Amino acid sequence: MSNFEFDGQKYRQASNHQKEWGNKIIREFEFKGDETVLDLGCGDGILTKRIAELLPNGKVTGIDASEGMITTANDLSSRNLSFYRIDINDISFRNEFDVIFSNATLHWVKDHNALLENCYQSLKCGGYLRFNFAGDGNCSNFYDVIRKVIAMNKYSRFFKSFEWPWYMPVKEEYENLLSKTNFNEIKIWEENADRYFKNEEAMVKWLDQPSLVPFIQCVDESRKADFRNDVIQRMIAKTRQKNGSCFETFRRINIYAVKIN
Repeated sequence: MSNFEFDGQKYRQASNHQKEWGNKIIREFEFKGDETVLDLGCGDGILTKRIAELLPNGKVTGIDASEGMITTANDLSSRNLSFYRIDINDISFRNEFDVIFSNATLHWVKDHNALLENCYQSLKCGGYLRFNFAGDGNCSNFYDVIRKVIAMNKYSRFFKSFEWPWYMPVKEEYENLLSKTNFNEIKIWEENADRYFKNEEAMVKWLDQPSLVPFIQCVDESRKADFRNDVIQRMIAKTRQKNGSCFETFRRINIYAVKIN
């Protein structure tokens, strides 16, 4: 996973839509109550805690590469809930989990071949994956704005060696990827989760955490405020509706797959 540092407290205030997607998945689970679950990219830990509440005799582990996220999540630690600062690319568990859950995170992971292999090794026999992450067409307004801003003369020098931080595939690409693994009972489906942020302030909070993070860290300190303002003003102009809300596209890939042996 790209090594970006996030503000867990700000993310907690700006991630209502991520929480909505995650809670929808959590409502699907039919736990017995003693399962072991791994949350990849646990963020501020709110969803991880909700899973732990469903597992009185189980154990839930949340991992995230961001120290800021883990610091925030650790406030929620309990008897059956633990958080660790671990990069998703570095997981090396063996036959340890009944479920691996991930919500709104895995588009930050570039190598999904390695991800799927590591997850397979981490699951117990009969365990399964349940992922939701960004797919093709996600954040089309932000992408258009940020590409134009980083190409501006006053900022382009900061992005000469910049690597695009996300992997957002089409469904068919991911079907092909999973077909080459040992997983069974594979299900992949797309979801349109387009959203109207209720006002400009809500849009700006989402831009600050997490969308702008990979970009603003590349800009010299003296230009960060100007860069942020240029992105925000263009995003508001592009997405603001007549009623004051701001629109953005959110397209999701959903994954379910089982380790049979």
